[in-house]
Amino acid sequence: MTGLMARLAAVRAALPRPVDRAVGAIVGAVPERLQMRLNPGAFGFTAADIPPPVAPPTGDRRLLVAPVNFAGQGNAWARAAERLDGVGAVSMSYRAAGAFGFPSDYEVPTRVFVRSRDWQRRHLRAVTGGFTHVLIEAERPVFGRLFDEDVEREVAALRDAGLRVSMVCHGSDIRLPSRHRESEPDSPFVPGGYAETERLEEAARRHRGILDRLRAPVLVSTPDLLADVPEAVWLPVVVDEHWFEAAGTPPLQSERPLAVHVPSRAGLKGSDLIEETMRRLDAEGVVRYERRENVPAQDMPALYGRADIVLDQFSLGIYGVATCEALAAGRVVVSHVSDRVREHVRSATRLELPVVESRADGLDRVIREIVADREAFRRRAALGPEFVRAVHDGRRSAKVLGATVLAD
Repeated sequence: MTGLMARLAAVRAALPRPVDRAVGAIVGAVPERLQMRLNPGAFGFTAADIPPPVAPPTGDRRLLVAPVNFAGQGNAWARAAERLDGVGAVSMSYRAAGAFGFPSDYEVPTRVFVRSRDWQRRHLRAVTGGFTHVLIEAERPVFGRLFDEDVEREVAALRDAGLRVSMVCHGSDIRLPSRHRESEPDSPFVPGGYAETERLEEAARRHRGILDRLRAPVLVSTPDLLADVPEAVWLPVVVDEHWFEAAGTPPLQSERPLAVHVPSRAGLKGSDLIEETMRRLDAEGVVRYERRENVPAQDMPALYGRADIVLDQFSLGIYGVATCEALAAGRVVVSHVSDRVREHVRSATRLELPVVESRADGLDRVIREIVADREAFRRRAALGPEFVRAVHDGRRSAKVLGATVLAD
């Protein structure tokens, strides 16, 4: 029987798409668990890998935040929402088996998410039957391929069931490269720059179209994205309390300060723009320099805790989770944050973002100033935890969620 199923798969691969869909519908009528027994290797997972349906929380308003949990923010926003009276929240994400990821309330293996119609149908029933609100992250589908990965059809199904749907943009999903390079001299999206620029341009335009057609409330995780989604509301990222534990030791105490750069995506953070400068400063003995990549999230507080200076990004003009974590840890944070972003933060919070400003071509001068005037920059670093507590500890995010996603 296994050989028969394999031959059927080979035949389907050669069929025109409409015919293949018809055949797929017939095959799909066979119960999924029976298909697994007949052809165990076809799915890439077993019945034991399929989690039970997501359990709804308690509360008058029950929020699902799904499906990507980038940098742990889906989970953090769910916890922020629960600060509001009568709100229960669940974060949901998918990821490859064995892959490192941030904790979320409900996780499903990526292959199950994409390929298990049984799970997809049960997940839809659980969400429509147990939740009142859904916050969709990064314009990604919440129900795998149940609606052919068409987010608009998903939203229609959720709305038909009486749920209220909102959208939150994370960054590269909506940031338009062609617009960005017009405003940022060191943009990674210039011709010959970031290799994925064309793909990101196409995706951002497609996602912008989805937002236009859905007419749902839209939030953005960082203020720079308001250039791409002017109608959106800034939903601040949230920093976990444990990051503040490193703030007890003031920076710039050692004779040769440690500067660290831990890019999540070096091509977008302008890492190559600063490498030569930092290596030279290290060779001269001005600072010690470490560039680290692929550091597990649980190891980051210790890494930042022993650093004096944290270098974030020098090409996008933004600040996000990494900057907030370094500020919370009481480090001197050096990064390029555009005037527009700084002004929005100032207007929205009445606080100054305590990030030391530097473009890549001015980094040598800035690092030497920090080392030469340590007391002044220790005072700047001490403002970091205060700023993060005021803006990024979840309280402000809860208010935004209450006024937008969970509004009556």
